[in-house]
Amino acid sequence: MQQEKAHFLIITGMSGAGKTQVLRTLEDLNFFCVDNLPPALMPKFAELCRQTPGRDTALVVDTRGGIFFDKLVEVLDEMKAMGQDYEVLFLDATDAVLIRRYKETRRRHPMEGGKNLAASVAMERKYLMPVRERADKIIDTSYLIPGELKEKIHQLYSSGNDAGEMLIVVQSFGYKHGIPLDSDLVMDVRFLPNPFYEEDLKHLTGNDQPVADFLSRFDQTYEFLKRFFDLVDYLVPQYVHEGKSQLVISIGCTGGQHRSIFIANKVYDHLRTHRYKVEIVHRDLDKKK
Repeated sequence: MQQEKAHFLIITGMSGAGKTQVLRTLEDLNFFCVDNLPPALMPKFAELCRQTPGRDTALVVDTRGGIFFDKLVEVLDEMKAMGQDYEVLFLDATDAVLIRRYKETRRRHPMEGGKNLAASVAMERKYLMPVRERADKIIDTSYLIPGELKEKIHQLYSSGNDAGEMLIVVQSFGYKHGIPLDSDLVMDVRFLPNPFYEEDLKHLTGNDQPVADFLSRFDQTYEFLKRFFDLVDYLVPQYVHEGKSQLVISIGCTGGQHRSIFIANKVYDHLRTHRYKVEIVHRDLDKKK
């Protein structure tokens, strides 16, 4: 089967329309990304990219470049003449939204030049009109939350892979070794009966069937899993919608050997049935009991 041609994506558009977020999303999709490249360097950069075929590339070129940006249309024509395939993605938003975003961030507009913010936005829009007319795709981000913009970019440029999907990491741990610093959600399962106090189970782990059988006998184990699955089923789609790239769910017991491993395995299996991209880590499995 013929390999799909690599993208050479030029991202431009209005300041405050979301170019930085788009570039981060493309990095998650394994694009080689460059921010604020002067247009005059684009032909040489494209030539270098051709020496490593198959890698998707994205670069942001915008009015932060000042006078260097003036040559963008001319350089696009030059690249077309030299046979370089590329796509121009233009990000836009209404003046009111752009002004609000700049007021919230308190950043200086690249075309401010002593004028008020509204005048700067209007000047940039007029300045960018020739580039906008050359765009292959235009995305209006006025009413897109970050998760929706990320999903849109994923749909356009993921090439059918799952690199942009949120990764869920389910990890067990022992409180006596400390709570994992990368945790997003932490669940304490020390309320469950402890197999450590059963002589024939204390040297086993939550990966062993006798421990699983022991914990499965108790009503509180069943009730907890039922309620926790309901919570996870509600929360995970919210994190996906918000555009989170990784979610770490940490399950803790005293030593990280029995209860936390058993529950983490159950959560991992549950998430896999929902076809999420999920990994499991038993952080303290090899530590002394």
